[in-house]
Amino acid sequence: MTKIKSIPSLFLNLARLVAYSIIFCGFYSCKEKTETIEDKTLALSASDIFEEAKWITYDRELPEKDSLFYLEHPAPIFRKEFKPKGEIAKAKLYITSAGYYKGTINGEAIGKNVLDPAWTDYSKRTYFTEYDITSQLKNGDNCLGVSLGNGFYNPLPLRKWGRRNLRTDLTVGKPAFIANLIVEYKNGKIDTISTDETWRYGYGPILKNSVYLGTVYDANQEIDNWNQSGFIDSSWASAIVGNGPGGKLQQAFFPPVQITKTIAPIAITEPKKGVYIVDMGVNFTGTYKIKLSGQVGDTIHFRFGERIYDDGSLNPMTTVIGQIKKKGVGGPGAPEIAWQTDSYIVGDEPFSWFEPEFTYHVYRYMEIKGLNKAPNLSDIQGLVMHSNVADAGNFNSSSELLNSIQEITERSFLTNLVSVQSDCAAREKFGYGGDLNATSEAYINNYDMQDFYRKTIYDWIDAMKDSTFVDTAPFAGVQYCGISWESAYLTTQYYLYLYYNDTAIVKELYAENKKWMDKVARIHPEGLVDNGLSDHESLEPVPVQLTGTAHYMQCAEIMETFAKVMGDEENEASYGQLAEHLKKLIKNEFWDKTVTKKINRQTLFSTLLYHNIIPEGELEAAKDSLQKAINNGPSGHFNTGIFGTKYVLEAASKNISPQMVFDIVNSKAYPGWGFMIDNGATTVWETWKESDGVFSNNHPMFGSITEWFYRWLGGIRPDPQYPGFQKFILAPSTPEGLEFTNTAYNSPFGTIISNWKRESSGNYRYEMTIPQNSSAQVSLKIDASKKISISKNGKKLNGNTVKNLETGEFELPEGSYSILVSAS
Repeated sequence: MTKIKSIPSLFLNLARLVAYSIIFCGFYSCKEKTETIEDKTLALSASDIFEEAKWITYDRELPEKDSLFYLEHPAPIFRKEFKPKGEIAKAKLYITSAGYYKGTINGEAIGKNVLDPAWTDYSKRTYFTEYDITSQLKNGDNCLGVSLGNGFYNPLPLRKWGRRNLRTDLTVGKPAFIANLIVEYKNGKIDTISTDETWRYGYGPILKNSVYLGTVYDANQEIDNWNQSGFIDSSWASAIVGNGPGGKLQQAFFPPVQITKTIAPIAITEPKKGVYIVDMGVNFTGTYKIKLSGQVGDTIHFRFGERIYDDGSLNPMTTVIGQIKKKGVGGPGAPEIAWQTDSYIVGDEPFSWFEPEFTYHVYRYMEIKGLNKAPNLSDIQGLVMHSNVADAGNFNSSSELLNSIQEITERSFLTNLVSVQSDCAAREKFGYGGDLNATSEAYINNYDMQDFYRKTIYDWIDAMKDSTFVDTAPFAGVQYCGISWESAYLTTQYYLYLYYNDTAIVKELYAENKKWMDKVARIHPEGLVDNGLSDHESLEPVPVQLTGTAHYMQCAEIMETFAKVMGDEENEASYGQLAEHLKKLIKNEFWDKTVTKKINRQTLFSTLLYHNIIPEGELEAAKDSLQKAINNGPSGHFNTGIFGTKYVLEAASKNISPQMVFDIVNSKAYPGWGFMIDNGATTVWETWKESDGVFSNNHPMFGSITEWFYRWLGGIRPDPQYPGFQKFILAPSTPEGLEFTNTAYNSPFGTIISNWKRESSGNYRYEMTIPQNSSAQVSLKIDASKKISISKNGKKLNGNTVKNLETGEFELPEGSYSILVSAS
């Protein structure tokens, strides 16, 4: 539909958007922007933007039987021609879909986003995206083209683990989309080209598409120039006006999924005649682009995996979808083994470049069958995909092993960000709360996660139930892990507050948070958590009464803090009392009593110390117990799981020695991160033990190690009394065996730098930068035999300038400093 809006109508909408902009930015602490009023269309409400638009879809109905979903169902393609009525000042397209979409204008891709829109519970909310396509429009005829993919809205009825069916667990339906192109002319008039029944549609070359199993593409079904003006679409059907998925339309405010990097393969082998294995060099999430040729009608098959067998053939078993590995497990029509796959049917072109759409894989190795000759390395590109979060931190050191650990952790983190933070981006792709609890601080140290995690919190709001806990957001049917998973809803809010001083999210959700705490009290009326999953992948058993109750106590402490932010003195007191009550329960059960059952004592004592459960007068005994537990671990290493690892890194460093922790981390013995790297890992494993057939080789939960790099080697830590780094702590550690570290973190006030290096004669030089309008409490280990000198911005300061400098415990205001600790 094309309409001309009057200039007064334009001003009315501009007035609306300014008001909406003020509300939006005030509520969500938007960063200051300098756009003119014409640039602020991003703040238009969804009702304004899509006032003329309708959800449109296609005529084919979804199968009635599960087995029929696995047959060919070509992806629909839609088109709409239009002609501007004047000189264009600006053109913006607003679009979203139930499922995935890909948009083009005059045959050119619109924007850089892929796998759009972000996964949500579409019955609750669907995010739309704004694209400025001014430069892509022509003066004459133009054509908008949109193709639709299934995404998480029309998934296959795969029975993960033989029981979980996403078509039952998710809001599902037939893919549809809604769009509105707003063209503003230099004379002030506006055209709107909206989705309605005047759009035309047909079916394209994508015969199958699954976010899990992959894509089948038939080049013989390609329709030349279908998305360009002048194409004759008289045989195409009129779009069907339908219903959307039901959720509120909201503008995306978080980083989109994009192709962020292209990687070249390092080797191609042929372990069996006609079977080619492409080694991409590293494990990653994404797709690929490949140059293909063959006889018309030939089918080229692709499979993907993280590993290869000893004979060089593909081992895809650690990436099998939902552990569907034998006949009958996946349900009617499902493959016996749910590989990650793609297929390409050759057309009549001498060669073509194939890039699968509406899917993503996790792989290092690609198996190709059906080629008539070996591909060249230059014929293949790996396309790395993830939510394009900005870098926020940097860490490197003199230890190549530590640098490698940092590298594989960063890769694991990014490859598990595809609009949700997943625990494994192949087998499940779900946003598990336990992994958030274990790694959200580690993520924040490395990336700007504020907007991504705000989206995550809204996913939890949409996922949670009134009387039970759920494990993932969006909700995917899994609900057995308990409070240690769903509490990520609250802990993630706290870390936004702690690291970004995001009080807006606290104020917005405070009432909901109180209701959530009431739910927890109903589920665990005695306080002690008695069901759910505990320290997942610990090498020894850990009772949920320990870790679950500790998370409950942590939530009570968070709510005490939030109540103080809200000025709610009554609830501040009550939540404080609840935290003390839960602390006493844990202390009584796991410290005062002798624990006789088999238990991971590293997790036990590190949990007690991390959560400050041990009274000050008994700390030495707890420290000794933790030291003994670590010494008794395999190779004297950590044997902890998802939560215990985060806890033991912090508790051992704080209460025993960062040196001991460094010695463990900087080792290739089992178990440990160095063991993973020594055995070929390019991403962090799900388990300490190497797995070649069950567990994921790309799992972020043990990535909590990178938090330790920032907190203890770089020494950069937020101060809970001054959230958002207005004041913060700089307490770098200098363990023997390490010659230097360089650490940087982009705080809300600017970049914090904490570098140190060991110089000759045992001297240490520290380079520190404190951003404007902030200050740091510095803590350096100095004994009586050492002296300390300091320069600021290149000028030496006298000893009286910095109070308590000689003690190593002193405060520094904004500026760049060089500090030398040397022998007297």
